Formats: sequence, structure tokens, C-alpha cells
Amino acid sequence: MYISARERQILDILLTANHEVTVKDLAEQIGVSGRTVHRDLKNVEDILKEYGLILKKKSGVGIQITGDKAKIRELELFLFNLSHTEYTPEERQTIIFCELLESNGPVKLLGLANDLNVTIATVSADLTKLEERLHSFGLKLIRRRGYGVEIEGDESSKRSAMSHLISAYVDESEILSFAREHIQKRSTQHINTISERLLGIVEKNKLIIVEKIVDSIIQELPYSMADSAYIGLVVHLALAIERLQKGEGIEINKEYLEDQQSTKEYKFAQKIARQLGQVFDINIPEAEIAYITMHLKGAKLRYDNENFIEDSSLQVAIKTKSLIEMVGKLTGTDLSDNRPLFEGLVVHLKPAIYRMKQKMGINNPLLDKIKQDYKDLFLIVKQAADEVFKDLNVPDEEIGYLVMHFGAALMSAKDFSNLKTLIICSSGIGTSKLLATRLQREFPEIKDIQNVSVMEFKKMNPKDYHLILSTIPIPGYDSDYIVVSPFLNKDEIDKIRFYINEHKIMNGSEKNLSFARKHSTERKSSDQLIVEMNSIKDYADTIATILKGFEVIHAADSETVTDIIQQTCSRLMENQRIQNANEVAEAIFEREKLGGLGIPETSMALYHARSVHVIKPTFVINYTDSPIKVIGMDQKDMEINVLLFMLSPVKISEKSLEVLSYLSSLLIESQETMDIFQSHVYSRISALLTVKFDQFFNDKIEELRSVF
Repeated sequence: MYISARERQILDILLTANHEVTVKDLAEQIGVSGRTVHRDLKNVEDILKEYGLILKKKSGVGIQITGDKAKIRELELFLFNLSHTEYTPEERQTIIFCELLESNGPVKLLGLANDLNVTIATVSADLTKLEERLHSFGLKLIRRRGYGVEIEGDESSKRSAMSHLISAYVDESEILSFAREHIQKRSTQHINTISERLLGIVEKNKLIIVEKIVDSIIQELPYSMADSAYIGLVVHLALAIERLQKGEGIEINKEYLEDQQSTKEYKFAQKIARQLGQVFDINIPEAEIAYITMHLKGAKLRYDNENFIEDSSLQVAIKTKSLIEMVGKLTGTDLSDNRPLFEGLVVHLKPAIYRMKQKMGINNPLLDKIKQDYKDLFLIVKQAADEVFKDLNVPDEEIGYLVMHFGAALMSAKDFSNLKTLIICSSGIGTSKLLATRLQREFPEIKDIQNVSVMEFKKMNPKDYHLILSTIPIPGYDSDYIVVSPFLNKDEIDKIRFYINEHKIMNGSEKNLSFARKHSTERKSSDQLIVEMNSIKDYADTIATILKGFEVIHAADSETVTDIIQQTCSRLMENQRIQNANEVAEAIFEREKLGGLGIPETSMALYHARSVHVIKPTFVINYTDSPIKVIGMDQKDMEINVLLFMLSPVKISEKSLEVLSYLSSLLIESQETMDIFQSHVYSRISALLTVKFDQFFNDKIEELRSVF
């Protein structure tokens, strides 16, 4: 029985749907006209008749396959094991792309045509369309009569293209740990799907081994990795091993290599490389280790502890503020006071900016949907991003994620009032009840919650629910759900919040909710109370220490920046906030050598350092009547007369660093706060710090109370 590519697509969609599907929906998913779908449906009906199945049509509702479940399963198995004799144009181009990337020399058009069961003219037309995709990766297509066709470009660009193809077309569940058995089982079958062809770039066994090594080592990282970043790293490493074994190595410039070697991520990269080298019996060169480092640095979900008060964080905050202002201006909406939007964008943009600087790709599975449903907002955010990040190429995938943040803040709460949620545990009682209580307290918009067991879930229709949470992995269920603990830790809360935001964006509803937290009425253990009190104490002690030591100092106009730094450190040593003025001053000078510290569009510069000689977290301000020339964080010359000093001990708690991070972002939070910090008036600045720290502390108490 011959089944065309479109007929196969139609059958796949109808068989996986649990409800009627309209011809319009089919046409949109396949990328053809409704008339074409109607024509193909006649052949689809003939195919169904061979299995005793019916294509049921409901006027104004849609179409659906009905009949004996055993026969439906039989058809599904036939399609699953079907060796495809026809591909869609996109599939053909992807397969050609894949084969050219794998080849070490030219490939004949006739060979490609035979492999794809099409004419040489069709392959030639596909190659023309493929050229644009190649350019986006910095690759070039070489086509010569009698020679064949091949891809020209450096090894790093080729790997980037391979990694992108796998990320875009292969289901994440085929790479993550819980699907290892599934991968091995499928590898014994002869299935010629796109994902199978792409996974053919890398031996599945390599993916499994690499994933196991990476999983063991990233547990030691001081920060979490998103699934997409984790998968990107696994795919990159598997490709690197494959290419090294074929003699294809990456070159890197010495300065960039030295820069990577100075980071703490390089040590983790060395450990990964050492273990991979032992397993595969190959030598992994330093250039490859530097690329692994790049992936680790680009994968951070949050700032790690040592970077809380680095200028890079402040620069990201400045860029974020500019982006919010510009989008607000273009949409006619004041977003400047939207703290959740600001914080969410800062957390997203820091690793995103790093990825863009290193020309690392990122996959966004929601991009097409976002472009379709939020066309105007997408164009606005793209315009704003291009203006704010003039020195970077911001890809559409990153713009899509930014649209989700801004769409969040711009939507009206009236569009979304409830989220139908299903909670699953082994028995359907006990832990799921605890989770339901915790969930409703954290997310007030979740009102409709049902608790079921795994066995009960198998009889239900998951599409009836917006959100599915489970306290255990669900065997054989591959669709979206989130595995959580009954008490919900902070990472799980963040994951659920992102999922909810994504759902709201995709369904045209609002994202900017006030996640009001209520005080817990559950009885807590003494250990929980101790942890809670210690956390509160860390916040309180740090805030009190900063406020107690805060002062505004008038420096003489004749003093240089060097003089002011040395005199400030001497003063702080006299006040017993640091123990060695020369060493702390030297730490500030060393930091200054790395790049400008002036805050653009202000008269301020932030001088900061972490040192073993700093006793207490410290924030003081020096000002002069006459301007001093310095280099800004944007590497441009500027004039300042306000020198901000932020110092921290090396050994300091995460909560204390969080306070310093908050203070850093407060410097440029709004025009009002910037004006106050530049006022030179102690009473005004102290009052601002008091009000803001009081608000921050109260928010943290509520947050801690809700967690414990």
C-alpha cells in the first residue's frame, strides 16, 4: 500500500488527536491549502477502509477516525514501522543538510535523488532553498557540474548546524536519561523518520554514555541548568566525540582559550573531558575543553554566588532597564515599575547575552506560535532589542522568549481566571493532598485541582487539563508533565511558574499575575523553623550591617580616583570593616583593570571587590564637586563625581549576596533612585535604602514563610 508524505501526516495527526480536527487545522499544521487536504482525505478514507475504520465527519465540528481500537492500533503500528518512500520538502531539505554535514567530500546529486526517491531536478530545487539556511550558520554551499555538492565552512560552524538540527527535530525525551531504554529499544527497528536520520549523525550509544557522564558531573555545579541547555551540552559533546574520532578538530584563538581557562567552569569542563577521553580512548584537546566551558557558562539559570555584585550583572540590569523603557514606549504602556518583569528579564538575559556573544544557537519550540499569535508585539520587541543590543545579533529564538516576558506584563488578568490541574501520585491520596494544598497557596489562580492515582490517570484524557503534576515518573507517558516533590521546593515553583506563563502566552491570556503568598497554617518541624530563622537572620544581619556602615564622604577636588580608593579603604579599616587597606585597594584596582566601571547615562561609577580582607558587607559613597574622567561599562569615556563602593567578604552566605545583588540593581532601578544616589545628600540616600530594604526584607519573609 502506497502512502504519500501528506497522507502519512494527516493520519498521524488524526490518530494522535483525542477529539475532532478541522480541515483548517490540518491544513495549517501540514502547511498546505484546505483544498489540498480535502483532496488527500479521499485517499486517507481508502486507507482506513483496509483496516475497517471510518473517517467520521461532523459538519462545523471536524473529522475523527473511529472504529475498533485493535484495528486503530494495527494501523498505528503499520505507520510506525513504515519505511518512508516520500518526504515533505522540509524533511527532504533537512536530510540533505544532514548528509552534506556528515560527508567529508562532495556528494553526487544522483545519489541524493536515489536516496530520497525523487528526481535530480527536485534535489537541485531543494539545494537552492537550503542555501539560505546554510548562511545563518556561516556555511556555504559549493555546487559544480561533474563535481557534486558539498558544504564549506569551519568545523565549529558545522557542529553548530548539526547541534541545531538535532535540537530542532529530535524529541528531548529521546536524549534525557529517562528515555535511555526507549532509545535502545527503537534502535533495533528500521524506522526512517527524520529524528532517526538525525540521530544517525551520532551513535545512540555515544549519546547515552555522554549523557551519563554529564549528568554525574553537573550535579557538582553551583547552579542549575535548564533541560534545553543540558540537552544542548550533551548533543554538543556527543558530536565533538564523533567528529574527533573522524579527525575533525576545532581551532580556537589563544586569547579566547586563556580567557576560558581562567573561569571556574573550565575545571568542570576538564573533568568532563577527562572522563570522556578515558571512555572513548581519545585525547580531547584544550580547544574542545574551552568550547565545553562556553556551554557551561551559557547554561546558567541564575547568577552564581560569585557574580552577584560583578559589573556584568549591573550591565545586564542597565540593558534590561533600557529594553523595558523602549518596549513600554513603543506599546504606550508604562512598565518601569514592574519588578517581576525586570527581575525575570535580568535572569534570562545574563546567560542569553553570553550565548549571543559566543554565537551559540538556542532552540525555541514556541517560536512559530509566538510569531503567529503575537506578530505586532514580536516586531516591537525585535525593534527594541536591536536598538538596545546594537553590538549583538539577537536571533528570533531569543526574541520569542523576550516576547513571553513582555506579553506577560501586557496582558489583562480578566483573560485568565482558572487553571485546570491534575495531580498524580502512586495511590491518589496522601502526598497528592499535601501537594494540592501547597500548590493553591503558592498559585491562587489554580482553583480546579483533581487528585488521582497513576492507574486512574491511564483511563483519563490528559488534554482535559492545563497542568499535570506528578510526585512520581509516569511510565509510558511522553507528553508534558512536571515531576515535583509534595512540598514544592523553590526550583519546582519556578518551573511551574514558567510552565503556567508559557501556557498563558500560548493561549492568549495574561502572565503578569500577583502571586500572593499566604502564611502557612501547616505545622512545621523544628528543623524547618531553624532553617527559616537562619535565612531571615542572614537577610536581617546583612541589611543591618550595610545600613549601619553606610556613609557619604566628601572627597577633595584635587584627589584622583586612586587617591579616593586608597583613602576610602583606610577609613574603612579604621572603622573595622576591613582589615588590610592596601590589599582591599589592590583588589579594587585589579577589578578596574578588567573594564570600565562607570554607569552609563549617570555620573556614578561602581567600585567593588570581594576579598578575604573584607570583614563585613559594606556600601559607602564618595563624591567630588568637580567631575573625574573614567571609562564606562559601555567602554566609552565619561565623567563622574559619585564613587560607589560595594565590598564583600569572600566567605558569605547566599542570602547576604542576594542583598548585595538587590542593592546593585537598585542603583539604576528608576530615574528617581538614580537621582537620589547622585544627590550627595546622606539623609535622602539613607531614607531610600531604608524604605527599599524594608520592602525587600518583608517580601523575603513572606517568601520564606510560604516555602517552609
